[in-house]
Amino acid sequence: MEDSSVKSTGDKAYQVLIFAILTILALCALLPFLLLVSSSLTENATLLKEGYSFLPRDFTLYAYTYLFKSNATKVFQAYGITFFITIVGTAISLLIGPMLGWVLSRKDYKRAKPLTFMVFFTMLFNGGVVPSYIMYTQVFHMKNSILALLIPTLLFNGFYIILYKNNFASNIHPALIEAAKIDGAGELYIYFKIVLPLSLPILATIGLMVGLGYWNDWTNGLYYISDTKLYSLQQFLKSIIDNINTLATMATSADAAAAVAKMPGTSIRMAMAVIGVIPIMVLYPFFQKAFIAGISLGGVKE
Repeated sequence: MEDSSVKSTGDKAYQVLIFAILTILALCALLPFLLLVSSSLTENATLLKEGYSFLPRDFTLYAYTYLFKSNATKVFQAYGITFFITIVGTAISLLIGPMLGWVLSRKDYKRAKPLTFMVFFTMLFNGGVVPSYIMYTQVFHMKNSILALLIPTLLFNGFYIILYKNNFASNIHPALIEAAKIDGAGELYIYFKIVLPLSLPILATIGLMVGLGYWNDWTNGLYYISDTKLYSLQQFLKSIIDNINTLATMATSADAAAAVAKMPGTSIRMAMAVIGVIPIMVLYPFFQKAFIAGISLGGVKE
């Protein structure tokens, strides 16, 4: 008979090992952010002279003061635009994407395979930046429009459609759909009342990925937005870096060079990264609750 005390000791040792590994992994994820915050609170000259450290040296808030003192209105305006395109873009993506994925997952739909190939083809090939720019600016006239921040990212989601398709095919049993049809349910009722509630994990996962994509996007603004009133947060922060680099390049006199040298070039980059990531860190724990497992288990008993 197995000794329960030995088994208990082995279980405890295993738990300690797992806890130690997870702690190390958590630190690996946390330490870069700690270094980022510390660098944003350190004098720029100290960073250039002594390098980075996990604790602030020559503590200062000058980088944040430089950002908000003369650009406070623009910063909050950029925040508002970024929140808007993130929320609206994610909502539209979660409305349209699962519909196409559900259609492609249906074995009784004859055109599912060719349409799936068309979606998969867009993951391998695209027309490139120049044709896309011409299409969005000259055909759809989205130049300097909020739609230019929404539509291009919304259309590049072939990978998400495949994820939807595979999830529906694996977790939504045909017998469940047939039972609903026997009870008189229509396609829209089945989709909204059965399919979507049983697919919350994949919706939450893809919704988070789409939201992060919108939040971190700056290429759409670079290509299609020149009006500073429509700058997203990422594009606005990038413009500040570009302005500092331009001033440093154009500084010819000794006084101008000294003024540029006082600008928090390195620390402001860190401060801007902190400003960009904090809202995501604050909101993520609320969305994390949506990552549930096995919600579709028990939907069909065979």
